[in-house]
Amino acid sequence: MTCCRQWTGFTVVLLILAAGVPARGNDFDSLVAPILTANCLECHSDAVAEGGLNLQQQQSTLQGGDSGPAIVPGNAANSFLWQRIRDNEMPPEHPLSDHDRAVLQKWIQSGATWGRERIDPFAFTTDKRAGYDWWALQPLAPVTPPTTDSAWVRNEIDQFILESLSTAGLKPSPPADPRSLVRRLYFDLIGLPPSPEVVDAFVADPSDAAWDRLVNELLASHHYGERWGRHWLDVVRFGESDGFERNNPRRNAWPYRDWVIRSINRDMPYDEFVRHQLIGDQLVGGIDGAAATGFWVAGVHNTVVGSSRRMRLLARQDELEEVLGTVGQTFLGLTVNCARCHDHKFDPISQKEYYQFSSAISGLGFGERKERSADAEQQLRAVQARLQAEVERRQGIDRVARQEIIAARRQGDVPRPDPPPAYARWEFEDGFNDKVGNLHVTPHKNAKLLDGALVVDGESFASTARLPIDISSKTLEAWVQLDNLKQQGGGVISLETPDGAVFDAIVFAEQERQRWMAGSNGFSRTESFQGPQETEVKDRPVHLAMVCDSDGTITCYRNGLAYGRSIQKAALQKYAAGNSEIVFGLRHRTPGGNRLLKGKIYKAALYDRALSAEEVAASAGNTLEYVTEEQIVTWISDQQRAQRKTMTEKIARLTKSRDQLQTSARQKIYTLKAGKGATTQVLLRGDPDTPADIVLPGGVAAVKGVNADFGLAADAPESQRRQRLADWITNDANPLFTRVIVNRLWHYHFGTGLVDTPSDLGFNGGRCSHPELLNWLALQFRQEGLTWKNFHRLIVDSATYRQAAAHVAETSGGAKQDADNRLLWRMTPRRLEAESIRDAMLHVSGRLDRSVGGPGFIDVSIVANNGTTYYSPIDAEGADIFRRTVYRFNPRGGRSALLDTFDCPDPASTAPRRAVTTTPLQALSLLNNAFVLRMADAFAERVRREAGRGLEMQVDHAWRLAVARSPTSEEADLSRELVQNHGLSALCRGLFNTTEFVLID
Repeated sequence: MTCCRQWTGFTVVLLILAAGVPARGNDFDSLVAPILTANCLECHSDAVAEGGLNLQQQQSTLQGGDSGPAIVPGNAANSFLWQRIRDNEMPPEHPLSDHDRAVLQKWIQSGATWGRERIDPFAFTTDKRAGYDWWALQPLAPVTPPTTDSAWVRNEIDQFILESLSTAGLKPSPPADPRSLVRRLYFDLIGLPPSPEVVDAFVADPSDAAWDRLVNELLASHHYGERWGRHWLDVVRFGESDGFERNNPRRNAWPYRDWVIRSINRDMPYDEFVRHQLIGDQLVGGIDGAAATGFWVAGVHNTVVGSSRRMRLLARQDELEEVLGTVGQTFLGLTVNCARCHDHKFDPISQKEYYQFSSAISGLGFGERKERSADAEQQLRAVQARLQAEVERRQGIDRVARQEIIAARRQGDVPRPDPPPAYARWEFEDGFNDKVGNLHVTPHKNAKLLDGALVVDGESFASTARLPIDISSKTLEAWVQLDNLKQQGGGVISLETPDGAVFDAIVFAEQERQRWMAGSNGFSRTESFQGPQETEVKDRPVHLAMVCDSDGTITCYRNGLAYGRSIQKAALQKYAAGNSEIVFGLRHRTPGGNRLLKGKIYKAALYDRALSAEEVAASAGNTLEYVTEEQIVTWISDQQRAQRKTMTEKIARLTKSRDQLQTSARQKIYTLKAGKGATTQVLLRGDPDTPADIVLPGGVAAVKGVNADFGLAADAPESQRRQRLADWITNDANPLFTRVIVNRLWHYHFGTGLVDTPSDLGFNGGRCSHPELLNWLALQFRQEGLTWKNFHRLIVDSATYRQAAAHVAETSGGAKQDADNRLLWRMTPRRLEAESIRDAMLHVSGRLDRSVGGPGFIDVSIVANNGTTYYSPIDAEGADIFRRTVYRFNPRGGRSALLDTFDCPDPASTAPRRAVTTTPLQALSLLNNAFVLRMADAFAERVRREAGRGLEMQVDHAWRLAVARSPTSEEADLSRELVQNHGLSALCRGLFNTTEFVLID
């Protein structure tokens, strides 16, 4: 297979002449069309016809332009086109070669016979652009590794590399020493340095078996996902703020980061990994699905869009282009976004195909939503089952005791208890005041007291002051009589936020005629109690109670008896102190519509806990059967009392676990909020005010082996569009899908990909150094199940990977002949990324917090000022600051000096290949940064603790922790002198500044 080969008219002519076959003047498609495509159609085509001349079609070519006919068949001398070419006036900047001119002259002279009616500008690869025959677009073809009997070869990778080196007259370098190898492997696979013990063990036994054990241990470490997850987050430009002028923080974007790390640790096959990011909401749903599809919204989002229609449309097109660019470059290595305003100038992608691609994601939306976790819900169900079993065991003891106590009451041996105490109680025959506390009632509009009741007339209501306490579990209670049974939706009593946006209420007939229901914001906690129709409440007062338990269960009682069934649609709604109030006669603010009640409320109460069925019955007036817990505990035997105490303690623990799981089972996530897919039109020159033809959702036809037609209508559902896009991208026959990822993974192991532009395998990308190897790797990756871990093993097991990085005294001239090491005659030394430098400092100092997942630590100030959020680095302290850098809250535009100076990219744009600079600021940062100083002190403390008081032992241990080797005698002398004069922290700080500490060799 040939990589990056460009067929020009000149090349074709030479090949034909070399074969002894004269070029025929009418061989249009293979000789003439490529020349016109490469040199003329950019200015003279269907899309752009400068001077009125269109050379893309036969008729328009013969017709000519503003200067008259372009070609006179059979007469080149009188053909205007030939005259301009002959005189080097066209093309204006780069005249044709003599050979190309000869081909065109012969073609015109022989009659200008045309081939296909219309020249396809994408048909041929030229020296100016890629065509359909571009190497990266071709199907993967079987490749046989070169044969060799060299003892240097460890696997097939080495066979390809050795052949390239031999062809260039070069030889591979000798193997790296064991200390360098183990350090290289650790940083490559987990991004952390090895311990001195690990280094010593491998130096003592550098066997293949020992190497395999190390590789397997590192790939099984959770640090592996953190390391390679960071690489992926670079590519998909994951950031935790919106960017643009507002740059609001995204507090709940971190689940995507955690999903990436978790999936990589699980070695999820790459096609599944990608499919989940594209359509995870359709594949698994819940928290995992929402977290995975955070890919779509990982980039910037402009939340300030102009008021005019044109500005809104332009902003939307900019948004789609940014996302399409990420999709195309991440998974396909194609800059699809460059075809927004015109056909791609360098790759065979038409403007129409860009808008087909755009149609596939036209439902894109940014925002937060709450989702369920299948794992957490499974754990929740298990805890609830255990809790229920324990409650029933305790109830067994209580039931017998209650029956005995009630029997004794009937005989007059035990007095009846008082009803349960309320947090607030209102008895409207005595006024608007709270009988228990200070939640006094204020009437609004026509609300009034009459005949011992609060009267509301469908236009009026009453409310209390704000509650000074947090409210979670609760019971609402009221005695109410309605004016009529035809009303629908009025609230009897409601606990709500002051704006009415969140509420829990007893409501009459909003969804079911003549039935009571639990009102809630957006019906989020509302389902039918399936209770009987109300027939009596018009003639006499009815007692109603609504109990909201801690597990989200809502139970309604009517006159002390359960009304229908309990419901549990969502978690318990909690209210913060100072942010809730009680409202009577109104479902929720703002008053209006069917929210208001017509009737009389005689009494009401609020309990800051969930009442039991017996307590509700007692409050309703049946105190005979109300038995308090205290009475039960006093009544039972000592043995039962001890058993009951153990059960109660276990119930408390299980209840706490249940409550925690209920919180985690419903999580707020910043992710894709898919809307309705739009009917998409081509926008001429990318202008939303000049729409053209409607296009159907589809892909890029130039990608061989997969059908770019998604088979969908222009108004197809959004979910189908994304699903077909995911199918097309991850199709087994898509050659770009595997080519891109194996090249990307290779890039992270060797510092440079086989194509040195990991996200661009098109014409403007780099040229492939080992085309057959890349093809073989892509096939091998698919045959081995598309797993990253298998691919890592293949690479790190190779002799190519295990070469020394230092220049060797070689005679092959590798440094002169291949200074960039594209042929891999040695391992290229690489500087650690900014995050690995910080993490390595934490690791060697003993301060690394290895906790995983959850919201990131914050080392920036977050200041909102006049609608804009500003992020500035701060010298943050606290235990969570010592977590790995991948768990850092990562806003756009806010990085610490240490990360910034070592080229940590801003997530405003994708970073498939990090810049590596050398500046004075890096040395200053490693010397003076507050974090570095603290880590140097912590490093010194660790050395004293582990090495003891002996200076020589301290020096040796510090060197081994920092750079995985003991110091030379000269280094040891200088180190001891430094410690004696300036302290051990100075040595530790100095080791952070050594080249060895920040370099992988």
